Amino acid sequence: QGKGLFATKNIRKGETVFVERPVVSSHFLWNAPCDHCLRALETAEENAQKSPLGLPHPEQCSIRKDLHQQCPRCQVMYCSAECRQAALEQYHQVLCLGPSRDDPTHPLNKLQEAWRNMHYPPETSSIMLMARMVATVKQAKDKEWWIKAFSQFCNKTANEEEEIVHKLLGDKFKGQLELLRLLFTEALYDEHLSRWFTPEGFRSLFALVGTNGQGIGTSSLSQWVHACDALDLPMLQREELDAFIDQLYKDIEKESGEFLNCEGSGLYVLQSCCNHSCIPNAETSFPENNFLLHLTALEDIEAGEEICISYLDCCQRERSRHSRNKILRDNYVFTCSCPKCLAQADDADVTSDEDEEGEGETDDAELEDEMTDV
Repeated sequence: QGKGLFATKNIRKGETVFVERPVVSSHFLWNAPCDHCLRALETAEENAQKSPLGLPHPEQCSIRKDLHQQCPRCQVMYCSAECRQAALEQYHQVLCLGPSRDDPTHPLNKLQEAWRNMHYPPETSSIMLMARMVATVKQAKDKEWWIKAFSQFCNKTANEEEEIVHKLLGDKFKGQLELLRLLFTEALYDEHLSRWFTPEGFRSLFALVGTNGQGIGTSSLSQWVHACDALDLPMLQREELDAFIDQLYKDIEKESGEFLNCEGSGLYVLQSCCNHSCIPNAETSFPENNFLLHLTALEDIEAGEEICISYLDCCQRERSRHSRNKILRDNYVFTCSCPKCLAQADDADVTSDEDEEGEGETDDAELEDEMTDV
């Protein structure tokens, strides 16, 4: 668990506790939002093309395609000139593939292809988040400042790190991890970060990203829905719009199985300090459709009170104390002692009904939610 974050003043339910930019972030390999801030690049109308219905109130979509820019060398896309410049200044000079973007023998492409083939699906903390950490240090004038910034995130013991890496990669993780380290070294080695490229240092870096990486989800369609919810409409029009949105999501689910956001992972200093509770008093969200994390109070929080989020999703929090702590031990290597768990301390160590069938597979299939969508 983190160091703990405590309120410095009284915070009311629904109030934003803080808004935070990540130290570094990266989108997952299978989607293509803005390469810097992870803002969705498709409009809500483009997202909704999976539905045969047209999209009313298209003006409620905030995506400005006229502002989009791409790197002239590798064609990576950005939502704005500002994001393109910010990426170039922080890490993209090191990671730009230029004309080698489609060359399978380029070291960075070899690293990404290996990652696609070896980690448990769905994707968890991307190897490219680690790559951006290295690239940021390599480009920085003040390298020690950035190394110190990354060192703020909690570290685990060697045994705990091994458990976490095992969970991320699976039973054959030792061989996979060594292959990943060699490819990572070939693509990105830097003498200022030589420890990160040793077997022990690479495992530590992997575990750090795995436990501290905050899942980021952005969606222009979700933004459009929220904007439509805020419209002041006559009752009949409101009912028609709500019915349309319900049908839209049904059509999307029928067409694609489920609606997929643009997703990625980032390292946030304040958020990483938040400890877990099975009855959290705050939650994270990304209402600006980019990597800006908003922490919002779920209830009144008094000055001096600890601010806690949940490392579990809503369904997992409703499971038995035994099941909840199994997930937390497997993925974060601690046993929860929040008020809910203490109140249930005398309950029998039984597994929730949801876990009984395919227990191990269920935990692995939900790994992304457990490891990053905290």
